[in-house]
Amino acid sequence: MNDRGGTFDGVHRRNLSKVLRLVHLEGAMSRARLTALTGLNRSTVATLVAELVDLGLAVEQPPDPTNRVGRPSPVVAADPHVLALAVNPEVDAVTMAAVGLDGRIPIRERIEVDHLPSPEETADLVAATRDRWVAGELRRARLVGIGLAVPGLVRASDGLVRWAPHLEWTDAPLRALVEQATGLPAAVGNDASLGAHAEHLFGAGRGVDDLVYLNGGASGIGGGLVVHGRLVGGTGGYAGEFGQNRPGIADPGDRRAEGGVLEDEVSRSRLLEVAGLSNADEPTLAAALAASTAPEVAAELARQRRILATALANAVNVLNPSLVVLGGFLATVAESDPADLERSVGSQAVAAAFEEVSIRVAALGEDRLMIGAAEAALSPLLADPLAAGRN
Repeated sequence: MNDRGGTFDGVHRRNLSKVLRLVHLEGAMSRARLTALTGLNRSTVATLVAELVDLGLAVEQPPDPTNRVGRPSPVVAADPHVLALAVNPEVDAVTMAAVGLDGRIPIRERIEVDHLPSPEETADLVAATRDRWVAGELRRARLVGIGLAVPGLVRASDGLVRWAPHLEWTDAPLRALVEQATGLPAAVGNDASLGAHAEHLFGAGRGVDDLVYLNGGASGIGGGLVVHGRLVGGTGGYAGEFGQNRPGIADPGDRRAEGGVLEDEVSRSRLLEVAGLSNADEPTLAAALAASTAPEVAAELARQRRILATALANAVNVLNPSLVVLGGFLATVAESDPADLERSVGSQAVAAAFEEVSIRVAALGEDRLMIGAAEAALSPLLADPLAAGRN
């Protein structure tokens, strides 16, 4: 019988997954709390926790001494030594981080590049960085996989990067290359979709079932959709490419790229230019723009807000979300005048569709893509701790 879902073994594996997901998503909690949330009895929870500890996936800590009501219950947490590597290749840098099953990020590094990294160079860089970290800061870590957040179209079935135009990648077998270079299982996804997943689980969209997420990075603008609590990928996994839509521009004077798409007009490179920077990470660019009193900076932010507002109004009209989340340089554009952005979106959206919409910036900041990529790498472990834990 190939499907063990209805057997005792299948039920046991689902219960292990349920307990591990809870401490992963919610953080450390008492056995009593786990019992209440899972609906399982105390002895079953105790057995499951003990098994997760034996598998090296969870740790038990002494009960909180301040909790004097009832019998003290041990506290269960995800093992902090279990980590996934997260990678975001971009046109100006390859960013890597180690993200723990407990949600911590013990190490992060932005490796700037002076040319477009090829898929092969990216795989070699990931392997070299992994080796260096394992010999140093991560010498006690247990690495279970690698997640890659790529600014392009990624085929859901096999992780093939069909098209990453700014990186100039076409049909790149990135997953296979990274697995061959590192010996670790890898998962590849679109950067914005992974960012949307991270914000939905841990950030601004936590607890929100219908949201639209737009991410602005060095390669342009991507997006992710959560509908009825589920990330929407589309038939091939390519849903959410807002940056490739043709923007409506009311004032011809606002146009900078004749016939261009949204990411040609609402652009990080244009913000770097008016800020007088050749390259910068997200916090550096945001700080430079916020500190500037130059009229050309204010004018460019206002121009990009106007065009972004039209794109957001179209998304609200089509998808009727309760939340719009903006990450990367789009968060900087929004925060330059959030009231103006909201007014402009509201004036162009269908009134009834906009009534219950909130517009927020990504709560996870520059960690959102790292967390999203790590979630993709941790997914097999969370789905079946018994199989993945033994491996």
